[in-house]
Amino acid sequence: MKKSSSPTRRTFLKATAAALAAPSIVPASVFGRDGRVPPSERIIMAGIGIGSRGTHDLRWMIRESDVQFVAVCDARQQRRQAVKQIIDQWYGNNDCATYRDIRGFLAARTDIDGVLIATGDRWHALASILAMRAGKDVYSEKPSCMTIAEGQGVVDTARRHRRVYQTGLQRLSEGNFIFANELVRLGRLGKVHTVRAHIAPWDSAELSHAWLPAQPLPPADEVDWDEWLGPCPWRPYNEAYTRGAWRGYYDFHTSCIGEWGAHTFGQCQVAIDAADTSAVEYGYVKNDSGDGMVTRFANGIRMILNRGGWEGSCGGWRGSCGVCYEGDEGWVATADGYSQPDVSNPALLGDFKKIVQDYLDRTQRAPSHVRNFFDCVKSRRQPVANPVVMHRSMTTVHAANICMWLRRDMRYDPVKEAFINDDEANRLRARAMREPWII
Repeated sequence: MKKSSSPTRRTFLKATAAALAAPSIVPASVFGRDGRVPPSERIIMAGIGIGSRGTHDLRWMIRESDVQFVAVCDARQQRRQAVKQIIDQWYGNNDCATYRDIRGFLAARTDIDGVLIATGDRWHALASILAMRAGKDVYSEKPSCMTIAEGQGVVDTARRHRRVYQTGLQRLSEGNFIFANELVRLGRLGKVHTVRAHIAPWDSAELSHAWLPAQPLPPADEVDWDEWLGPCPWRPYNEAYTRGAWRGYYDFHTSCIGEWGAHTFGQCQVAIDAADTSAVEYGYVKNDSGDGMVTRFANGIRMILNRGGWEGSCGGWRGSCGVCYEGDEGWVATADGYSQPDVSNPALLGDFKKIVQDYLDRTQRAPSHVRNFFDCVKSRRQPVANPVVMHRSMTTVHAANICMWLRRDMRYDPVKEAFINDDEANRLRARAMREPWII
């Protein structure tokens, strides 16, 4: 009789006992014993369109111990590979997956909790909407929408799908800017009558409708031109677009007003308790930038757009993306690179640290913009730069641009979200979107 090759009860028991006696090698990180957050408690993230600004955000985010990046989606192979290398080097593996098609990526990666979106302006709103529809929370760079209608779409989608959305108005989470806003809220400047918002001191409010010369189209895996264009009208490929030369073109950019106004308008509107509304009046100025434009909110406070210095009060900024708030009892101004804000009276700085700490305690927000986002991903609270803050401040940006393009004063109804008695301006609240890239 042929001997059976099946194990006997005795050999099975011996093998089982040996296996149980052998030490099991399980990485301590699985249980969080090495100080790392266990995988089950980590926020799984991916990047969409990660260029120079997005790389800054990515390096900021991956330092958070409860965050893990696992994928990148980009129309350009060069950027996909560059970002994959950053992520793989950080985690010491080769696990970062790459995708070029946003729809396929969002459909395939049901494991991802949130996305960092840092494309050019043209894609911010649409990518945010597609991601939130797919169940992802969103951190989007700014300018966060190309039109008033796109901003409405982001607000509606976040609300409908109960997603956490934070736009990159990081100064709302920085001490100097928090302090300036709190001086207004606490009444330390008296009755505030004027705020000033920095707009970019380059480019123009007028945007070009021209095309760069056509160049041979590269293979789709190298540059997926249709994907790169997204909702914008088709135009011939030119490599310069993909390297940042899209700025200054109507189809791609929000002008010098949007370039920095996407930062500073929101800052000012939060300070004057107008985060859920937009300016109601816009005064046309006869220059190519909007420098000196006076806007007014329903509460009577003026917001003046400035590229640089002006007469009176603090007289200007020493850094980028500055704001200045003027009241009948004093003023405060700050910008990037300030160690402390400039103030009309040094006594205002006496309890700088206390005022900032009181704000953090009262709001329970982290003094880090990305940390505020991740905390809200876990708690489901609204972040400081939530969809409404983004949309209402970007509406002010878009209305200021439309004022400059049509070369006349404007009045806007923030309740109806429409210009008053101006059909031509109202038609510019939205743009046609190229199929299939539609909201």
